[in-house]
Amino acid sequence: MAEETTTKKKKKPEEEKEMSFWEHLEELRWHLVRSIIAIVILAVVAFLNRNIIFDQIILAPKDSSFITNRFLCYLSEYLNLQGLCIDDLKLNIINIKMSGQFMTHMMVSIVAGIIVAFPYIIWEVWSFVRPALYPTERKYSTGAVLVSSVLFVLGVLFAYFLIVPLTVNFLGTYQVSAAVPNQVALTSYISTVVSVTLGVGVVFELPIFVYFLTKVGLLTPDFMRKNRKYMIVVLLILSAIITPPDVFSQILVVIPLWGLYELSISISRRVYKKRRIEMAG
Repeated sequence: MAEETTTKKKKKPEEEKEMSFWEHLEELRWHLVRSIIAIVILAVVAFLNRNIIFDQIILAPKDSSFITNRFLCYLSEYLNLQGLCIDDLKLNIINIKMSGQFMTHMMVSIVAGIIVAFPYIIWEVWSFVRPALYPTERKYSTGAVLVSSVLFVLGVLFAYFLIVPLTVNFLGTYQVSAAVPNQVALTSYISTVVSVTLGVGVVFELPIFVYFLTKVGLLTPDFMRKNRKYMIVVLLILSAIITPPDVFSQILVVIPLWGLYELSISISRRVYKKRRIEMAG
């Protein structure tokens, strides 16, 4: 009787109307179609608002009037730190291809559509997986959808307001010789901003990845703790590459990333402990 009760509890709420392979593919197709439609609509909106997307967002970090650059100058003056202030960034961006500006406009619009539609895309993925989950799994996965969306947005904002200005300042002003002036191609500048922003957005999903990897037994908190020192070195190297050559800028970047790793260890520990209890029971 007890086994029968347990089995009923474990049954999925829909009592699983068995779907064929082709029915699953059809369901997946419609989730993908809706996601693509959302991206296209938002990409069109971004395309039609060229001045906002480029002048006020994409190209803004290269100006000394950008909020982060003004804040760093204030910190530089307040803490009496040399090299932190970004107030004379003369970055000459040029276009060297006939279709360069138009193709860049298209590419940036699509990326903007993906970024803004990301929470909806995650929701569509969850909607596809949802019928296969047990009630408890469904409950926790709903929270994971919200958390993953929030983490991605936080990662994008962190990259845009901190890492991108530091990266643009360092790479845009670095010279091997005074005889070689920097003239940055538009596509190069855009690809740097986009790759850094999206890359950090994905990095901020680390707690979600850790949660699921621990859940399926591929990762343990002990492994993450043992490799903490190597991760710190990796983060320090990363921050040294993308920031100006001063300790304060590196600390600004590395502390949030380190905090993210420590949060992931905490999440892994809880999931691992719960998993062991479930396996023992």
